[in-house]
Amino acid sequence: MYAISLGDDGAELRPLEPWQAEEYLAHLDRGRDYIGRYVGLPDVCTDLPATRAFLQGYADKAAADTGRICGIWLEDVLVGGVMLRTMDVATGVCEAGCWLEPTAAGRGLVTRAARVLIDWAVEQRGMHRVEWHVSSENTASINVAKRLGMSKDGVLRESYPYRGVRHDMEVWSVLAPEWRALRTT
Repeated sequence: MYAISLGDDGAELRPLEPWQAEEYLAHLDRGRDYIGRYVGLPDVCTDLPATRAFLQGYADKAAADTGRICGIWLEDVLVGGVMLRTMDVATGVCEAGCWLEPTAAGRGLVTRAARVLIDWAVEQRGMHRVEWHVSSENTASINVAKRLGMSKDGVLRESYPYRGVRHDMEVWSVLAPEWRALRTT
């Protein structure tokens, strides 16, 4: 397995695979309430079989070249991750996402990991447009989109029903030429 360093604080980006279901579930359990405020991962991964199936779904997406999931490890402990929830190579459009447990917040881990993933999507897979969909209430994730140099495309009002409440969903994006220009400055 490979690991990509995210800096000199011991943080690494690694693929998340079905054989890591126990570690992933333990990670979600540590941050279930915090992660679940805006992200449905804790609702999907409720036990080991469901977690293994979730990770297998992403292994299948990777094999089909339609998505990816990577974990963020800090000092060899899984603390969060980034993903390409969707990826359409034919149109060159993908949607990136993230999650993080509370003990790892505020260290820039998601921003650093998302940069690696977006670089890969643009430079290796030829993505032209990388989208970031986020609840209008999720200030931390909106700030990541801003740090990544994304532009706010608009707000889909009350488009996202989550845990019995309809949320406004913001769509942010960066285009490949913009990303390359940002990476050279």
